[in-house]
Amino acid sequence: MKGIVYTEYGPPDVLQLKEVEEPTPKDNEVLIRIHAASIVWANLALVRGKPFLVRLAGGGLLNPKHKIPGGDVAGRVESVGRNVKQFQPGDEVFGDLGDDGFGAFAEYVSAPEYALAPKPANMTWEEAAAVPQAAVTALQGLRDKGQIQPGQRILINGASGGNGTFAVQIAKSFGAKVAGVCSTRNVDLVRSIGADQVIDYTQEDFTQSEQRYDLIFDIVANRSVSDYVRVLSPKGVYVACAFSASALFRGPLISMTGSKKVVQLSHSVNQKDLVFMKELIEAGKVKSVIDRRYPLSEVPEAFRYYGEGHAQGKVVITVEHNTK
Repeated sequence: MKGIVYTEYGPPDVLQLKEVEEPTPKDNEVLIRIHAASIVWANLALVRGKPFLVRLAGGGLLNPKHKIPGGDVAGRVESVGRNVKQFQPGDEVFGDLGDDGFGAFAEYVSAPEYALAPKPANMTWEEAAAVPQAAVTALQGLRDKGQIQPGQRILINGASGGNGTFAVQIAKSFGAKVAGVCSTRNVDLVRSIGADQVIDYTQEDFTQSEQRYDLIFDIVANRSVSDYVRVLSPKGVYVACAFSASALFRGPLISMTGSKKVVQLSHSVNQKDLVFMKELIEAGKVKSVIDRRYPLSEVPEAFRYYGEGHAQGKVVITVEHNTK
């Protein structure tokens, strides 16, 4: 099979399309014929080897541990291990392989059944591949860490990217009033996915506003924690989606000494949350926003574009198979 392989850390040029051995599923795994995958920040960090924390967290200290990157995947089950109970050949699935060796930028991948869920019936392969990590991260940040409630005023900082476009829609599905922060070019997009208010950060600094928010979901982490806390309501919660040393180390002190809470989010692969997202999608409450699609052979170019940080929604990799 064909797959994108890298054997050293570096820029997107280290990614090469090669012939590699097709994986064999273990007893608790399924073999997936991949139709689409998508890029998330963790993929970029793992290929670069930066920040160094990604190497310490299991990426490989000197050289990449996982030779084929890619976590978010959508495809059809080809075969199953003998202990697999939930899926059978022919099933359409999507999932997040970020805790299970990655490997989505290829024609086939083996994945444990707990990392997968049935693909939403009303989505294409590309739309489904855009969902897993970005949407589940937003869900876990808003619902679990942020304790979102109907009628609350929510601010999404970074509302036009992969996580942000899902966060806006998920917050609306919970009955919140959503303000989305983005650049001028993305104002119409953020409004189109349901934001009640769109703040153009090139024109307005929301941290200097008199408006107060019950929950801030921050995907950018481009301001100090103090700036965010200042615009929280008396019992408001700030959730840092992007890594923030300030939130990680100062957050517990702020949370213990006052009524406002500061939380650093750590995404976790969760099948129940994938199924929850599937139900929201099939109910028409959430959709994928896709900026660009690239074939498997152009993954390096896709990484270059994604790394610029200006994608509107998700960057997706499509995988075509030669039919016999």
